[in-house]
Amino acid sequence: MAGPPRDVGTPVDLFSPVTLGDLELANRVVMAPLTRMRSGASGVPGDLVVEHYRQRAGVGLVVTEGTYPNREGQAFVGQPGIVTGDQVAGWRRVADAVHARGGRVVLQVMHGGRVTHPDVNGGRRVVAPSAIAIDGAGHTEKGKQLYPVPHALTVEEARGTVADFVAASRRAVEAGLDGVEVHGANGYLLHEFLSPAANVRTDEYGGSPENRARFVVQVVTAVAAAIGAGRVGLRISPEHGIQDALETDRDDVRATYGALLDQLRPLGLAYLSVLHREPAGDLVQELRRRFGGPLVVNSGFGSVTTRAEAVALVEAAHADAVAVGRPVIANPDLVERWAGEHPENEPRPHLFYSPGAEGYTDYPALQDRRAG
Repeated sequence: MAGPPRDVGTPVDLFSPVTLGDLELANRVVMAPLTRMRSGASGVPGDLVVEHYRQRAGVGLVVTEGTYPNREGQAFVGQPGIVTGDQVAGWRRVADAVHARGGRVVLQVMHGGRVTHPDVNGGRRVVAPSAIAIDGAGHTEKGKQLYPVPHALTVEEARGTVADFVAASRRAVEAGLDGVEVHGANGYLLHEFLSPAANVRTDEYGGSPENRARFVVQVVTAVAAAIGAGRVGLRISPEHGIQDALETDRDDVRATYGALLDQLRPLGLAYLSVLHREPAGDLVQELRRRFGGPLVVNSGFGSVTTRAEAVALVEAAHADAVAVGRPVIANPDLVERWAGEHPENEPRPHLFYSPGAEGYTDYPALQDRRAG
């Protein structure tokens, strides 16, 4: 679904409004989903989290950090959830704070899949499409530990997980958020189904590109039916190669993600968000055409998205909006800085995942004003 027709001669640039489905954005800078691990053992967003998002409400759209739809799916210590009443109440405070500043916010619903450990998710199972462990270790309550061999979800269990995504999305809307972004990227559960390296199933969810796309199609379709397609985005990261969700065959990538987007196209989703090192390249632009709706791009973990890159991507019509990570962490007023071409604060990566306000809510705003 495209935005409303523009007057002839109205310039489209990074700082112009855009409509993504039911979401009316004041500008085309999107706060990328950024794991910050500050919601404690309860997974309830508290005062600090509310303030963090409130400060950044000047972006066109805030996409929250990945939030688990069931406890098995918790990937990180200190990750927020959208399962309990207290968690819903915490997210309601976040939504209210962003809305009070005229912003828009969607909740990223993220199931960690095999990227977790029983010492992270409360002693629960670790699940995935196939019983293949990630080669590596993750941070747990008891220090770094090797990733375990996950339980391969049965077809019935996979369908139950679809229902958990739906319930989580309903709770997000109940909490007053403007919609949800389904996390199909970065090697977590949905991406694991898409990747032939992580998914070696031989049933309806595995084998062919169409079968590997099936679970993601079912999740997104069910969520759209529950809360309205115009409130639902999907994030993907084809060829990202992170957390062993390898996708090394370009033809298979095209077939898999093409099958996914061909089936989602008729829904009229709010947007597709693509994390890829070449957002203006052939693959991303082909997927955009097959999706047929608004595109948000994110050039990825390899390099920090600069003002010049973001401006160029929108002005060249390679994307409708640009998701930005580290500059938004360090600059609560990033849109104001970029619009006026002011200097930027430098991020402090050693504090990205630490507890507390330092490196989270203490980045200064322009001039002598202080965020918060």
